[in-house]
Amino acid sequence: MAMNAKTTSVTAQEAVDDEAAVALPRGLRNYMTPQGYARLKDELTQLLNVERPELVKVVSWAASNGDRSENGDYLYGKKRLREIDRRIRYLTRRLDTSEVVDPAARGDTDRIFFGATVTYAERSGPEQTITIVGLDEVDPARGRVSWISPVAAALIKHRAGDTVNLHTPAGLRQIDIVDVRYEALK
Repeated sequence: MAMNAKTTSVTAQEAVDDEAAVALPRGLRNYMTPQGYARLKDELTQLLNVERPELVKVVSWAASNGDRSENGDYLYGKKRLREIDRRIRYLTRRLDTSEVVDPAARGDTDRIFFGATVTYAERSGPEQTITIVGLDEVDPARGRVSWISPVAAALIKHRAGDTVNLHTPAGLRQIDIVDVRYEALK
């Protein structure tokens, strides 16, 4: 990403923080669904084309008002500009390293891989349905879990009808896989 003269500088600590936020466990790919990729791409476009240019105008206006040391618009604007630039760097790296996998294109299989929507149940509990998605797409309220989460790791490569062991802080749980399907996410 090309930086112009209005771009704020990146401190050494911000660069380290960015790298830590972007880092995946060694040897793992940054899998993402097409919908997750589009959401991140839309956010990046919004930041680059709308929010950042508007904020640069405000900061320029505030700077032209004189004393910057007590100028709230200028100080807040510069801080917000650093936050936006940090998010732009993060999104750019995540999108550059992503591998988009479309669950709807997987075909008819009962094995669990990235993008699967899985219904499972404990022997003494109700059924639960989760969808295995990328790290940037996790949404527990909608049943979306990361493909490197403990439950997804326990389920991957198994089939409908299998019983798998899930290690939790409360101890070992056995869960039965009821259904596996691949569908386009909304």
